[in-house]
Amino acid sequence: MKYYMIDAFTDTVFKGNPAGVCLPEAELDDVAMQKIAAENNLSETAFAVKQDGYYDLRWFTPEVEIDLCGHATLGSAYVIMNFVDTGIKEIRFESKSGTLFVRRKENLYELDFPARKTRKTAVTAEMEQAFGVKILEAYILNDSRELLLLLENERQVKNAAPDFDLVKNLASHAVTITSQGEQVDFVSRFFAPNMGIFEDPVTGSAHTGLIPFWSERLNKNRMTAIQLSKRGGNIICEYCGERVKIAGNAALYLEGEILADDTKDYH
Repeated sequence: MKYYMIDAFTDTVFKGNPAGVCLPEAELDDVAMQKIAAENNLSETAFAVKQDGYYDLRWFTPEVEIDLCGHATLGSAYVIMNFVDTGIKEIRFESKSGTLFVRRKENLYELDFPARKTRKTAVTAEMEQAFGVKILEAYILNDSRELLLLLENERQVKNAAPDFDLVKNLASHAVTITSQGEQVDFVSRFFAPNMGIFEDPVTGSAHTGLIPFWSERLNKNRMTAIQLSKRGGNIICEYCGERVKIAGNAALYLEGEILADDTKDYH
């Protein structure tokens, strides 16, 4: 089975967010996909299976399957457009989050994802203890499994030192901290310790909520963003009502083949 490692939301290897992309000829057993993702030990490994006119796409962390992943979708599109269906400019993916599109615009790959809205909730002492910083406002994303915490400035987002034992108790899925940016419209960091991801380098799925949030606050639909992880990543954003567009570059780090028997029962 062909396997690629792509650094997403960057044009330089060793930056952005690394994603594994597997291209099985037919869908694998769930247990096999989970074991491959654990063996790869990246935040997400994508499995893209070609169908008639589209690709089925699934994503796994080292511990669980998830229903949406931006950087591994971008990585999958990069692989397909450059090594499989070369020359195409748009890919349709069918996923657990519905139909997703990726369009190539010169050296950018633009994700077309469903937007997620937020609802305000109370700031708690536990939130501030978890990050060691004052939280201005707190929001729950519309799937109720993620928190979005607004901080005062970019410096606080960059320097926040989370206590992951406390972060685990804040939300079952993930916590994003964010503020208005200094050189870009907004900045963020993303933490999902309950899913085996202490800090994700660049998180496309988080921006499905961040983009509507900041579009309303800044009164603009087109924005730029940086995720302030150690590796960092640059994201071009657009709010389109029920959808968001998330664009970035990608860089090939590794091309190879997984030699494990993909027909074997891994239970």
